[in-house]
Order: sequence, then structure tokens, then C-alpha cells
Amino acid sequence: MRLFAALVPPDKVLDEISRAIAPYVGHVPGLRWPGRATWHITLGFFGEVPEEVLPELEVRLARAVHRHTALDLAFEGFGAFSSARRARVFWIGVTGDSMTRLADSVRAGARRAGATQTDDKRFHPHLTLARAKVETDLRPLVESLSGFSGSPWRAERVRLVRSYPGPQMRYESLAEWALAPADGG
Repeated sequence: MRLFAALVPPDKVLDEISRAIAPYVGHVPGLRWPGRATWHITLGFFGEVPEEVLPELEVRLARAVHRHTALDLAFEGFGAFSSARRARVFWIGVTGDSMTRLADSVRAGARRAGATQTDDKRFHPHLTLARAKVETDLRPLVESLSGFSGSPWRAERVRLVRSYPGPQMRYESLAEWALAPADGG
């Protein structure tokens, strides 16, 4: 099964992003805009994980998540991978508390559990909004959204998600763990 760990922002914050990008959805040639139900911030992508690894993976991820506190975050700054001029992925960035240590812990726990395809790329917190099959110049889109700044929100839970690839990507939440309360929270 194809698995990843993620933060899922609250609806009110996703509503702000939806309103900001609404004028562009379906109007930028070459971009495919997945449904909002698929929006998340990936902490770790584990690839294909054998079913027998799942129990140990859940134990290791629970330990990793409980070692970290809730995060105060906000969405700000649109961009693209590999660059706005030669883009295949259009995203919105995440600011606030650093998620890097949490992402590193989640990935390490997954590897120890036996998820051998765990992605080891440098962590870049973002929420993917659209994809292109071929490199596309998204500089006008990124520039037109440059003034956006989302409301602050607190990430308090991490989900283990199964993805079902295909023409219509579908996700299923398998488990969820609470981060430790943040100071003053």
C-alpha cells in the first residue's frame, strides 16, 4: 500500500486558499487542479509499504509524533517546483514553527519500521495545489498571488494516509496522532 504522513489544515484556512486561487483554477493551460479533499502538507512519503509493516509503522509514527509539540503555522508565498519558469508543481508555502524536526522524526520512524521507499529529499513545507505533465511557465500565476497571506492556525495532529493513485486520486486516513500541547496551549 502507498502511504504518507501529513498535516491536514483546518477548513477555514483552506477556504482562504480556495478563494485566492479560484480565478485561476481551470484557466492556466497545462495545470491539473486536484480536488480540495486531497490537500495536505506531506511530512514524509513512504512509497509502497508491505501490509505486514503497518503495525510497526503505526507504533513508530506514534512515538515520533508524541515527541513534538503542536505547531503554529500560516500559509504564505506561492511557488513552483522545480522553478516558477519550469514548473511541474504549483504550491503554497508554509511559515511559522519549523516542521523540519517533526518531518525528520516521522521519516526516521518509518524507515526503522521497514518502509524502505521513504523519501529522503530535503524537506520543504508546502501544500501542492496543481500539477503539470510538462514544464510550464507559472511566473505570471506566482506573481499574481504574491500578496496572499493566510490566517494563522495550529497543527495539532499528524495523519497516516493511504493513497490510491489513478485518474482521480483518492486518500484514506488510516491513523492519527496528537502532537504534544504547545506552550501556553
